[in-house]
Amino acid sequence: MFQVLWKLRHFFWEERKRYGIAVGLLLFLNVIDVIPPYLVGRSIDLMSQHGMTLRALAELVGALLLTIVVSYVCGVTWQYQLYSGARTLELSLRRRLMEHFLKMTPRFFEQNRTGDLMARSTNDLNAVMQTAGFGILTLIDSTTYSTTILVTMAVLDGWKLTLFSLVPMPFIALAMTKFGQILHDRFERAQDAFGDMNDRVLETVAGIRVVRAYAQEQNEERRFAETMADVYRKNIAVAKIDALFDPTISLLVGVTYLIGLGYGTYLVFQSQLTVGQLTSFNVYLGMLIWPMLAFGQLINIMQRGNASLDRVNETLAYEPDVVDADGAAEVARIDEIRFEGYSFRYPSSERDNLVDIDLVIRRGQTLGIVGRTGSGKSTLVKQLLREYPVGHRGRLLVNGLPIQDVRIDALHRLIGYVPQNPMLFSRSVRDNVRFAKHDATDEEVVRALHLAGFAEDIPRLPDGLDTLVGERGISLSGGQKQRIALARALILDPDLLILDDAMSAVDARTEAHILRSIRRVRQGRTTLIVSHRMSAVQHADYIVVLDDGRIAEAGTFQDLMRLGGWYAKQYLHQQAFGEASDDLAEDAEAPEEGAPGAAQPSLTGADRGDVR
Repeated sequence: MFQVLWKLRHFFWEERKRYGIAVGLLLFLNVIDVIPPYLVGRSIDLMSQHGMTLRALAELVGALLLTIVVSYVCGVTWQYQLYSGARTLELSLRRRLMEHFLKMTPRFFEQNRTGDLMARSTNDLNAVMQTAGFGILTLIDSTTYSTTILVTMAVLDGWKLTLFSLVPMPFIALAMTKFGQILHDRFERAQDAFGDMNDRVLETVAGIRVVRAYAQEQNEERRFAETMADVYRKNIAVAKIDALFDPTISLLVGVTYLIGLGYGTYLVFQSQLTVGQLTSFNVYLGMLIWPMLAFGQLINIMQRGNASLDRVNETLAYEPDVVDADGAAEVARIDEIRFEGYSFRYPSSERDNLVDIDLVIRRGQTLGIVGRTGSGKSTLVKQLLREYPVGHRGRLLVNGLPIQDVRIDALHRLIGYVPQNPMLFSRSVRDNVRFAKHDATDEEVVRALHLAGFAEDIPRLPDGLDTLVGERGISLSGGQKQRIALARALILDPDLLILDDAMSAVDARTEAHILRSIRRVRQGRTTLIVSHRMSAVQHADYIVVLDDGRIAEAGTFQDLMRLGGWYAKQYLHQQAFGEASDDLAEDAEAPEEGAPGAAQPSLTGADRGDVR
């Protein structure tokens, strides 16, 4: 039960001054709090024996007032120290979790549900905070406070009466231990169910347009009702145990109280106890109710805190599968990127997703990457983002250095990446554009939006640049979201710009205009363009066609057109039919590009071109 305190020992040591003051004052108050009942009993005895004088009354009242003032001052101080310490723990764990999330690679988020991570960042942290605050209070009060009261009762009122009153104690300990074990298991299941509910809510909110488009509102309501019913059942199971805690202790304490009162009255009749002593004893018995209740709550809180801390530590124990090598180098610019016989496989894949890639990209070049869906286009460019461990065969070099020997943060600072499905934050257009450049001026924001082809959209927005885009940009069209994400990358003027089918929701004319603007302003900088439109890469310095993770064709636009392979056929097909897919009809059900373990179609009739 107390394992959670041992697990938190490093925190308690760091905050030893704060907790030392709190615990010290609690122990001091344990002694102070037993004085008033003694004073009350003493007053009754003096009055019953006709020995009460004005001086004695003044002394008793003065002593009582002094204990009240001391108790008040000490109470305020220990509560501030104890609960601020608990909040410090919560803040520390929350900061560690967020820092941990930011360091994690995609594999971590593939293995952990968003809703469950949210539950661990909220409910579980609150349970741990309760352990470090109210849990410490219940620990002190259920042990030292009760001991202080019992010792006082034995000294002032006799050990026989005190001993008889303690008969129910072993039953209290047995009941609480059993309840605590059950509570731990049920609370863990309830927290898991809460994580499932969070996932359901997040999924529904994020996909609300799809839900409405397919008229699935009632089905979603039914699924959510089932999830809520599961959460309800598991929380009710916890509540049933919670409901038994206090009444069980109160019942056993009541038996204690009954024994003390009955036997104490007998001792008064036998002249072995005074009325004042019996009165004090009864007050002490009443004071024992809280320590006994605290004991029950202690087990409850410690079991909850232990289960929650285990869940939090389980999350923090995940190690990123991509880390900086010892002595990793800083790079100030990217002069050359070189793939040498490079093969890569996703951790969950049973086959290579990139095979024997030989490719050189020099500073200032624009590289076009095309191919069927699932051919490995996104997988290729994502190698530069270090989202997964490097390939198992061959080398990927940046400025002649193996990419794993280059600091990840240095690499990321030089890259602007725009995915096909961009993530916009629930902020204004302005804040989304300057997300990675907080000090950007409005002029820079407007210029970036102009380059991204969004300038004409600004006047149509309700509040211009201050228009809130909604959760994940839900108030914008797909093309608008992509162009804002593009502006977010362009405002950085990165050394390497990666457009991963970043304009798939934009019409061909707008895309051509945007690409012309990018070519104009990015002279001397490197750009990688992944696209399903052959025309989007025709002005690139070099074009590669991927098939099943391999380079099937490579060369300039003129080279590929003369080759007459897949690229030439797709280009002519798209020019003839205007807006056309990069895939033929049979590819309509192709798996998502780059998906681990996904089957990838082969090119037909395509010849392998020379690779520079």
